[in-house]
Amino acid sequence: MNRFAQTMVSNDASSAHGALQPSFISSQPDRVIESRSLFAGDREIGIDHRGSIYRLRITRQGKLILNK
Repeated sequence: MNRFAQTMVSNDASSAHGALQPSFISSQPDRVIESRSLFAGDREIGIDHRGSIYRLRITRQGKLILNK
C-alpha cells in the first residue's frame, strides 16, 4: 500500500479562483535510520535494490539526492 495519500484541498488564497492544491498525508515510516549512521562519515553510498545500484549522496547544502 502506498504510504502517501493524495487529497485535494482548497487553499484560502486560491479558493476564490476555484483552484485546488494537492495535499499529502503520510503515516509514520516503518523504520527510521539516522543519515549519519547510514553514511558513516562518507558523502555518498550505494544502495542495491533488486539488482540495481542506486547512489545516495549528500549535497553541499546538506540535502539528499538519490540517482540510479
